[in-house]
Amino acid sequence: MTKIFAPAALALLLASASATAPLAAQEESTTAAADYAPHPEAAPADVESINAIILSLYDVISGPAGEKRDWDRMRSLFIDGARLIPTARRQNGKGGHRVMSVEDYITGSGSWLEENGFFETEVSRKTDQFGNIAQVFTTYESRRTPEAEPFMRGINSFQLWHDGDRWWVVSIFWENETPENPIPDQYLD
Repeated sequence: MTKIFAPAALALLLASASATAPLAAQEESTTAAADYAPHPEAAPADVESINAIILSLYDVISGPAGEKRDWDRMRSLFIDGARLIPTARRQNGKGGHRVMSVEDYITGSGSWLEENGFFETEVSRKTDQFGNIAQVFTTYESRRTPEAEPFMRGINSFQLWHDGDRWWVVSIFWENETPENPIPDQYLD
């Protein structure tokens, strides 16, 4: 019995050590990267609750044509290393996605939002929370002006984390509605 237990105990010990090693290395590299990339301070009201951080994000990307967006405000909502991931069907019918950093999003979409006018509003929300993490499905409508009919709808999947002081956006994963993929009623109430 002892001969069987010893190898099993050793294997368990090695497995647990190797499972925590990547996390420790990740924490170290994230800290080092953060030293080189100053993070704008968030307005406390923007990050005090799940509701506040989501509405702040919709607010910062929305505005009329010709209005500069507050990109530092947007940066202040996201944890270092956060990802924004739009998904869609390609012309060949296969699914596609693009993984972007916050800076990639600002560089790729910022001038278009400012030149064309863009208002994204939340129409429904489903939230699941456990401790300091939350997953939020927020159904949105996009317009060129606040009064216009929506030209696009979809669902943003937010992953959020509370660090003990404030909420952070970890990632936003989204898909636009299409005729082949309408938004289910459960995400519209």
